[in-house]
Amino acid sequence: AILDAMNPDGLQTLMVQRYLDKVSEGDKRILVINGAAVDHGLARLPAEGEFRANLAAGGRGVVQPLSEREWWIVEQVKPLIAEQQLYLAGLDVIGGYLTELNVTSPTCMREIEKATGQPIARRFWEGLA
Repeated sequence: AILDAMNPDGLQTLMVQRYLDKVSEGDKRILVINGAAVDHGLARLPAEGEFRANLAAGGRGVVQPLSEREWWIVEQVKPLIAEQQLYLAGLDVIGGYLTELNVTSPTCMREIEKATGQPIARRFWEGLA
């Protein structure tokens, strides 16, 4: 019914995904630079009473080390990233499931760098040289 209301004539392209209630624990952005994941990600947590975790919707970010499952996800996606020759990609993970591979605006580098002290931006730029 919701999809019919959003697209009554069936001519619009819609992108939908299953609601994952684990979003309350965070929608973690994992950065992959030149085929290697940064060892911490930014878990974007929804504001109280909200289900959207993105920072623009009032969510807050908490930098966390990658879990064993998240490292496994990175390893599964790395061949695709290499095949597509993607230098920078952002993997979004909710509840241990990959929900998005972002290649147009993989943000959160500054937040992770600030919290960990890792020179992630330098790693990015030096890899391009």
